[in-house]
Parts: sequence; C-alpha cells; structure tokens
Amino acid sequence: MTARVWTVTALAGAGLLARRAVRRRIRTSPLWPLPALPTPVSGRPRSRTVKARVTSREVVADGVVRLRLEGRDLPRWEPGAHLDLVLPSGLVRQYSLCGDPRDTTSYTVAVRLAGDGRGGSREVHEGVREGTELEVRGPRNRFPLVPAGSFLFVVGGIGITPVLPMLRALPDGAEWRLLYGGRTRGSMPFLAELGELGGDRVTVVAEDEAGLPDLDALVGDLPADTAVYCCGPQGLMTAVEERLPAGATLHLERFAPPGASSDDGAFEVELRRSGRTLTVPAGSTVLAAVRAELPDTVYSCEQGFCGTCRQRVLAGDVEHRDEWLTDAERADSMLICVSRARGGRLVLDL
Repeated sequence: MTARVWTVTALAGAGLLARRAVRRRIRTSPLWPLPALPTPVSGRPRSRTVKARVTSREVVADGVVRLRLEGRDLPRWEPGAHLDLVLPSGLVRQYSLCGDPRDTTSYTVAVRLAGDGRGGSREVHEGVREGTELEVRGPRNRFPLVPAGSFLFVVGGIGITPVLPMLRALPDGAEWRLLYGGRTRGSMPFLAELGELGGDRVTVVAEDEAGLPDLDALVGDLPADTAVYCCGPQGLMTAVEERLPAGATLHLERFAPPGASSDDGAFEVELRRSGRTLTVPAGSTVLAAVRAELPDTVYSCEQGFCGTCRQRVLAGDVEHRDEWLTDAERADSMLICVSRARGGRLVLDL
C-alpha cells in the first residue's frame, strides 16, 4: 500500500521526465504486474489465495505423505481438481485433491517424494510439518468427472489421488472399473480404502509381483459410451491413448510442463538489455535457454500456473501456453517456462 501511495504522489507532483521514469519503473518491475481484465477472455482469472495450516501429516505408503490443511472459507472443489501450494521456500507446486469435496474446512493432498524431481516434493517431505502455514491457490479443475454410460480408471502410482474422489462421487449403480498399477504394493497409497470402495472392480497390479498390466485386454474392448480416465507416468498415458477403441472418450491428467514437445521448432530469443541472442532448441523452453546464460532468472512451477517467470516482450509474436496471464498482460509479456515464439524470433526485456 505504501509503495502505491508513493507512486501516485510521485506521478502527481513530478515533472515530465520524472513521470516517465516512474512509469518505466512500473512497467519493468516484477513487483508491478500489468493491469488485468476484470473478466479475462483468455488466460485464467487470478486464483484466490488463502492461508491454510497443516493439521495432520501421515505417511500413507513408501515415499508418500498425506497432508491435511485447514483454513477458513476454503473455496469449494469437485473431484479431479488440484491446488497450487506455495511452499515455505517460495516454490509453487500442484497437487491433486484427494479428500472430501463436501468438507469446506480442509483440503487433503498426497505427495510422493520424487528423487529426480525439482525439489518441491523433497521440501514437502522434509520441511513441511504439522503447524506449517502455507499459501493455497485454486482449486482448478482440468480433469472433471463427466457423465458416461460406464467408466474405466487407469492410474499409476500417485496418479490415484485425483481418481479417489471420483470413485466416491460416482452415483449408485454406476458401472466402473479401476486398474491401479505401481512398482510395489508398499509404494501404492489408499489400497485399503479402494478395496472397501470397489471390491472386485479394483484390480491392483504391482510390478514386482506381476509385471506390467495387460492394457490390450483391458482397453481394447470397451463399450462405446465408456469414459476412460488416466493419470500416471507419461508412458502409461501414451499406451492407453494408443489402445483406445472408437467411441470411448479419454480424459488425461498431466502435471508435466505443456510448453514444449519434440514437435516444437527452434527459434531465437534476443535478450535486449543483456546484449545476447540465444537459440531455443526444438523441444526445449525459453526458460532453459535463458537460465543457461542468466542463472539467476527466477522461476518456480515450470507449468504456466504461477507467473513467477513472467518477462516483458519487446518484439515478436508469442504463442501463449500458460494458464495465468490475461489478454491485457499477453499484449506485451509472456511466461517463459511454457510459451514460445510463433515465428522465428522474440525480443525480451532481459
């Protein structure tokens, strides 16, 4: 508030040169976001941020902890939704909600420790304890449960988290099956609850006992009105997608960065203030190229959700792939973790 009052006062009382200097400072400072549309046409409206305190921390499988976070007036959610958790270090990570949507006083998430991850899961496991207060953004739902004649759920490992509330929400008499795969039974959370929910409709395949599941037998002969929900490793989702019969609909939940794939071509990025021109290789990101030259460039989620890596665009046509910026902000800025050039070159104010 003080900074805003100071800026308004400076604009009112300063001369032309001072006013221009202040305006330049506002436009370029990461602390001063560009004006947002009240109702964005593209991009996502700002997620409400609330405070929540960890009131329970429980190990529910090998390398998996379940957190219960309690707060006041928590936004409602539906099965399939996920949260952004702002960790004590400032990292932002996304975790699927696996509790009861009717409970408006708490959120429940389960987090697997990723040995090859980027540090978020390790911070949850080692630094978040009962009593820790976290910022929570969302919820958002890109994986909603839709009406269908029958349901097939195919999940791997921690991919069970968004599916668990779906199973609880299915109407009485719904026809459904679940294939739940994992490396070992000890690494697979919620096995007891799934047994109570589904009985013989739940098939558990532990790789150390039975190898990989037979997806051909499971997916190859589905009724045409089946909704298939899949969440887990990329290889599993690709395998299900390749086997999907005509008429069935596939719903996927991914938390991998959507910004780049092997089909994305290379392009150049000029860093105007640094006097450098970089090549962003095919299948890589602007963020990766920039951090190779400017390692102090800030970032967090790498998925286009949090806005930390936002940079001002001075020239070039941007292909926006984020879920954070509004139309007004996209006019001259981008999230460099996921968005790319629509054409051969971008110029950034870096």
